[in-house]
Amino acid sequence: MTIREQIEQLELQILCSDACTNIGHAHRQFPEIPCAYRTEFQRDRDRILHCNSFRRLKRKTQVFLSPIGDHYRTRLTHTLEVSQIARTISRALQLNEDLTEAIALGHDLGHSPFGHSGESILNSICPHGYRHYEQSLRVVDYIEKEGAGLNLTDEVRDGILCHTNRIAATKEGNVVRIADRIAYINHDIEDAIRAGILHKEELPSDVVDMLGDSKTKRITTLVGAVVTHGTSEIGMDSKIQKMHDKLHQFMFEKVYYNPVAKQEENKAKLLLETLYYYFISHTSLLPVEYQKIAKREDEHRAVCDYISGMSDGFAVDLYQELFIPKNWK
Repeated sequence: MTIREQIEQLELQILCSDACTNIGHAHRQFPEIPCAYRTEFQRDRDRILHCNSFRRLKRKTQVFLSPIGDHYRTRLTHTLEVSQIARTISRALQLNEDLTEAIALGHDLGHSPFGHSGESILNSICPHGYRHYEQSLRVVDYIEKEGAGLNLTDEVRDGILCHTNRIAATKEGNVVRIADRIAYINHDIEDAIRAGILHKEELPSDVVDMLGDSKTKRITTLVGAVVTHGTSEIGMDSKIQKMHDKLHQFMFEKVYYNPVAKQEENKAKLLLETLYYYFISHTSLLPVEYQKIAKREDEHRAVCDYISGMSDGFAVDLYQELFIPKNWK
């Protein structure tokens, strides 16, 4: 047997009955010759890691727009933290860790520049609407590799699409969905404290008592609650879930809607709207692969795809190039 075949057989022996194994699953829209060394889910993980959209995550906003400081999260570091949490849960539950990792690494590939504010802006101006989880699927299906897409397996694609607010077809996809929330709530607390818009003492006392008084303790408690809950339904004990939801609501009220954290959003709105309508009127200036999308679908779809793929820095630089006068040399 090849190394891949040995791994596939090992999965059948060591993974639980609820796990999604490569054997019997891992189908692609376009069949490919199997790899001698890697399973299909491992190949998906590698394709995501090596794609352009993944690298651009390092310059995309998590909560604070283009933060100055090495220790604030970006969309890339968020993705890596989700992957770590999701893999820990999957390993403990004897689910397919490779599938989990692939979904986690790809779940935010379609996020716009300037975080969720950018998502809201594009959703308001694009007639097709814009939701980052749907865009992540477009990225891997139609945009990466100059329009050829990554040809990922059905299970990875489903997990990417369902990571925000839908029930995934696999337990691994649902692990990523819950790991995403565990990750962002807790690392956003740390970033908000670093930014000075939240003080540790402001966290709800009952939440702290049950989940812990530090990021590490809270994540450990929440991960443990998911593992203890088992694989019949990926979730948490109701008491832990209640405290988790309360912390989530607290963060929206105290941080995500905080005027200090959102003070640059009007500028981001002006920038994205200006770029959007400029390229709607000048589709011939779009990169070739997006011109193809404009012909195949329409100009709004193409322009939204182009702008949503930009990093914060690239969007700012392009705006300056197009609309800010330069000094005469």
